[in-house]
Amino acid sequence: MSKVHNFCAGPCLLPDEVYRGAAEAVIDFNGSGLSVLSISHRSKEFIAVLEEAQHLALSLLGLEGKGYSALFLQGGASMEFLRVPYNLMKTKAGYIDTGNWSSKAIAQAQAFGEVNVLASSKDRKYAYIPEGIVIPRGLDYVHYTSNNTIYGTQYRDVPQVDCPLVCDMSSDIYSRVYDCDKIDLIYAGAQKNIGPSGLSVVLVRDSILGKSGRVLPQMMDYAEHIDKGSLYHTANVFAIYTSLLNLRWLDRLGGVEAIEKINNQKAATLYRAIDDLDYVVGLADVDYRSKMNVTFDFKEEQMKGIFDTMCAEANIANVKGHRVAGGYRASLYNALTQESVDALVRVLHEMKSKI
Repeated sequence: MSKVHNFCAGPCLLPDEVYRGAAEAVIDFNGSGLSVLSISHRSKEFIAVLEEAQHLALSLLGLEGKGYSALFLQGGASMEFLRVPYNLMKTKAGYIDTGNWSSKAIAQAQAFGEVNVLASSKDRKYAYIPEGIVIPRGLDYVHYTSNNTIYGTQYRDVPQVDCPLVCDMSSDIYSRVYDCDKIDLIYAGAQKNIGPSGLSVVLVRDSILGKSGRVLPQMMDYAEHIDKGSLYHTANVFAIYTSLLNLRWLDRLGGVEAIEKINNQKAATLYRAIDDLDYVVGLADVDYRSKMNVTFDFKEEQMKGIFDTMCAEANIANVKGHRVAGGYRASLYNALTQESVDALVRVLHEMKSKI
């Protein structure tokens, strides 16, 4: 079968060795004679998987031994839109609106108290990251989204605040070196750079919990999940095991320092083509371009049909933009190879002969 170059924004592709390892475990998990789909989530074999996954989740971001806990929960990042204010909001929180997902997080938080939208880039279709934001005193926490999956923008630095800082890092977690220890709570839907969809990873500084003043439903209580070791309810065994395989792959590669170099090269290759070709236009402001989700379009409508046809012929899949944004989007997550980026760039250049 010919290689398919999959630029899906999520669920995204994982390394081939992760697919193979997960497939083997479905038949026989670690020589046990049992499928990973059928082992107990409280067995010593799975507890070992969970503990290693928690260790790698923290250590790869430099957070191990710094007062953080790692949780593997269910519901994806959308569930964390709700859990965050449940656990952290007393009366008022600040949110920075840089796209569709931050807007959804804001909507959930508004059910718990006052939400101060500190800045927004909605005025220009989320093409940039707001700067020079004045953070008022008295906020319970500040929330931001490090990478805008739909519109293709990304924070370069961690915002400076004087209260707990929360980051939705769903689409660029484990992709680069970042000052994660300046963030008090990181959450991410697993389906970008971690593992299968439906799982969320939460990395939380323990000291910020238990201060909301409200009685929390146990399912929503981070402290309860920490106390139970991510086993308050039946864990998503297969998703956690697959995530472990992926974190092991990243660790062997050399961690976020190594993958950042690879990701920088992939992004530079594609952005160079977008900037060099006069019939292609990038949709995000240059200074805020994402290295995970590259958004672009064509100056002439008829060129879209040509591009779509050529992508199909080249086995390039999932480059359509999100339904709310239009255009095109190439997601360059960790497992995507330089070979796939080169194939897409080749199509963009070869379009010249079709115009």
